[in-house]
Amino acid sequence: MTVVLPARRDARRDDLLRRAAPPRAPMLVWAAIFLNVLAFSGMPTLVPIPGSLGQLVTQGSLVVAMVLALLVNPGMVVRPNLVLVLLSMLAVVALVVSLHNEYLLGSTFRACRLIAFTCVLWLLTPWWGRSDLPLLRWHLTCLRVIVGSVLVGAVLAPGSAFSFEGRLSGALWPIPPTQVGHYAAVLLGCTVVLWFGGVVSGRTLAVTVLAAGGALVLCHTRTALLAIAVGLTLAGASMFLGHARVRRASALVGVLAVLGATAFAPWLLDWFWRGQSAQDAAQLTGRTKVWTAVFAMDRPRLEELFGSGLSNKSFQGLPIDSHWVATYLDQGWFGVFVSLAFLLVLLLLAFTHPRGVRRAVALFLIGYCAVASVSETGLGDASPYLLDLFVAASLLAVPSGRTQT
Repeated sequence: MTVVLPARRDARRDDLLRRAAPPRAPMLVWAAIFLNVLAFSGMPTLVPIPGSLGQLVTQGSLVVAMVLALLVNPGMVVRPNLVLVLLSMLAVVALVVSLHNEYLLGSTFRACRLIAFTCVLWLLTPWWGRSDLPLLRWHLTCLRVIVGSVLVGAVLAPGSAFSFEGRLSGALWPIPPTQVGHYAAVLLGCTVVLWFGGVVSGRTLAVTVLAAGGALVLCHTRTALLAIAVGLTLAGASMFLGHARVRRASALVGVLAVLGATAFAPWLLDWFWRGQSAQDAAQLTGRTKVWTAVFAMDRPRLEELFGSGLSNKSFQGLPIDSHWVATYLDQGWFGVFVSLAFLLVLLLLAFTHPRGVRRAVALFLIGYCAVASVSETGLGDASPYLLDLFVAASLLAVPSGRTQT
């Protein structure tokens, strides 16, 4: 893979991309890699989809993404960056460790997938730092399509859409409620931050609030709600002094929050508890029991340091539902420290980046993923969360001073 320093060889890089990539062609790469992380679950859908076909579509889209990435960037021109270096280290070590896993085939396949996924991301780095924010726009387009499909499925097949404990899920494509909440929250949060900076219109914001906000409420995902609150707080704080719209919106939200909490307290509490007891909620729906069992497991010293290889993020048949616990199990303390370094590097880049919409959106995505990582997996594997952070890194990149096609 050829590494071209942006400060020295901008002209060569731009010429390569201008000749190779027609307008909007890289968006097809992003759509393909997004489809790859759109996990296929066994939930009921309006039209039954065989599991083998669903897996073929999602896993095969990574091959399509790789081919398309090579077509739009045939010179394999990349922008050096520490973020993807850390991710590449994680992927390579995961492959080495997975070769010694008890379930060799599955673990090695996941590691190879992560390496291919990382290579596609490397090939998209020439589109970092552009003033037209291409990666963010592509990301939001994919999120709109997904959230729109979930809402359409809820209208056409409400029985299938609310079959999981009354929580909204995908009825056209089987998307679990937790992921519906993730997609809706990221779409809503990014749109709000863009509206803060005057990048999108009030009409766009209103439609997004109705669609994504409605999906977020109907899927009953507390993690996504808490994460979007933290992310918007970070983004709003970074724009508070320079944008009067942020100050007015913050005051209005504060007043509405007090009035809403007073008027709708019983309904809000019912939504929050989801029919659970206080003990169940304190244990995060049983998650903490699994986490305790993972850390209490007796492991060889080498496995504590580097893990046992990539797994399906479960322990004794139970989902782990925590990036940090799952990473400790799969990649040991090495994976945990690399993941932490990954987030800290992004935060450092954000705090040293000039104030503005780019930094605010990046801070929202970083804050959201950091909070969600406590009870969701994905930061150290091919997942939508990793795509969120890749978009954040692209927003914080130094502009090259030229425009690619």
